[in-house]
This record gives sequence, structure tokens and C-alpha cells, in this order.
Amino acid sequence: MALRWGIVSAGKISHDFVGALKSLSHEDHKVVAVAARSLSNAEDFAKNHNIPKAYEGYLKIAEDDDIDIVYVGTLNHQHFPVSKMMLEHGKHVLCEKPLTMNQKQTSELIGIAIQKKLFLMEGIWSRCFPIYTELKYILDAGSIGDVIQINVNFGFDLQDVDRLKSKKLGGGTILDLGIYALQLTQLVFKGASPLNMAVIGGLNEDGVDEYTSSIWKYPGDRIACLSTSGKAEYPNEAVIIGTRGIIRIPEFWCPTKMLAPEKTYEFKLPTTSAKFNFHNSVGLLFEAEHARKCVKSGMIESPLITHAESIQLASYMDALRASVGVVFEEDKQ
Repeated sequence: MALRWGIVSAGKISHDFVGALKSLSHEDHKVVAVAARSLSNAEDFAKNHNIPKAYEGYLKIAEDDDIDIVYVGTLNHQHFPVSKMMLEHGKHVLCEKPLTMNQKQTSELIGIAIQKKLFLMEGIWSRCFPIYTELKYILDAGSIGDVIQINVNFGFDLQDVDRLKSKKLGGGTILDLGIYALQLTQLVFKGASPLNMAVIGGLNEDGVDEYTSSIWKYPGDRIACLSTSGKAEYPNEAVIIGTRGIIRIPEFWCPTKMLAPEKTYEFKLPTTSAKFNFHNSVGLLFEAEHARKCVKSGMIESPLITHAESIQLASYMDALRASVGVVFEEDKQ
């Protein structure tokens, strides 16, 4: 039986997610309904994607008994209340990253999922790409020796993206871009806790970060150098340095290529006629299919991005924001 999806928000990322689902078997995935703040937006989205039901307001998705799992593609500040609503109504949840605005909210949301015995996954799609599977194999095999440094830079000219400039909408590069750099560091260093960090950054007039650079020191004299920016496009690659070799991952957040000492790995994404808003968005199918397998297996968390990892990532982003002076209203609650 197909996993029945409800889509929350009719924005760009939701469009891409549904477009990616079309590359998967209809016997495995079915989009039942979409909800948006305005009925006209939901109806337009439903018409464009051939979705049976369109709702005004997110509560109707939560109350729809035909839905198994909800994809939450809202703006950052809505992730926690919307996901909480869905869980409380018995729905599994795949929520876009960041899962919430801070560690406190993340821990609370995960607590609800555990209590309700429902699947909850933070949509860090990177972890589901085949390149990441190969990366873990290489690291576990010790092919590049002991990893002593990770360098990640991630930046785009995002100055015209209003949601990223607004504090009330959960803007800034830390939540939007920094989480990708942090999750890769977390993966490579296998969840080790940093000993200390040094951070610099700059804020816009609304008090959210426009750029950050940070150095994290880990046990064993291991270092992570991470940079984010919404002011200009960066090379956007990850470099993992070991005592016996170097791995380079272009487009590390949605990679199709990895340059390792012994060979270059390449995985082509499925060809599709769907049009997408963001780079390599058809790769969202890996995340969707992974979520289906987890739900069908009765799991409440993903082994690729566990609840503990989501809590840890939230704590790292809290620390970065505190260092540069970004304080959301949600932090005061």
C-alpha cells in the first residue's frame, strides 16, 4: 500500500518535493492533499500537481484520516508549531530543516514523537544521497587515515530572499546554510562533541546573521573550519583531510560527485520532466523513499539522521547564534 502524503505549504520547496515524488512508484507514494494559508494557493498547487484535495489552513491536513505522513515545507518559524500539531493528531512527520528554531523546541518535538510512537525526521536530505553512503564506507574503512580537519564553505547571494533577512521568520545563514556544514562535520566526526569554538559573523539591520566563520576544535586535535554567507556565492564544497589522503565533495549538500584518493565517485540523478526551483531537487526522492521505508518498518526515527543528532545540531546552531548575537523570540520563551 502506498504511503499517503499530506503537503503543508504550497511554496517552492513543497513544489520541488512533490515533483521529486513523481519520480517514485505511485504504488509506494501518493499525495493526498495540500494545505496553504490561502485556499487559492492550495488549489493552484493541487491543480498543478494533480492532488485530489486542497485545504485552507494546516489543521485540516492534521484532521484528514486519509493521510499517513505530512511533509512540512513552511518557513522556519512555523516548523515547530505545525509539526507539533501533526504529531498530536497522529501523523508521521518529515519536516524541512531546521527541525525547529532551537534546541528546546527540538527536544520537545522529539519528546512528543516518542510519546506518540510516530516517525519524525528532520529533512536533512543530504544524508540520503548515495554519495553520503559511499563517504561513510570510505571513512569507516580508514582509506584516508585519521581525519584531522574538515573545511566547508557554503554561500550564495541571498540578499533578495526576504525570509532570510527577517528575524521573525527565522532568517539568517546559520539555520539555512550552517546546518548543512554542521551535519557533515557531525557525520565525519561521528557525533563527537567539540571542545571549544571561535566564531565571527555579521548581522543585518534586523539582527540576523548575514555571514559567519567558525573554527571548532574536537578531541584528538581535530579541527572543523566552517563558513556561511548570504552575501556572495562561495565555491560550496567540503574538503575532508586525513593523514593519508583528501576527499573533496563539490555541492556537498546535494552531491552527485566525490573525489577520493582511489577514485572519483559519481551518481547521476534520475531524469525527469519536472521543473524544480532549487539545485538537484529531484534528489529529494531519496529522502522521501527513506521516510517510507522507515514508516513501513514501524520506526520512529531515521538511522540516517537520528533524533539525538537533530538535538545536537540544534545545540550547535544555538551556540553559533549566541556567539554572533542572534536571538529569536522563541529563545525567550
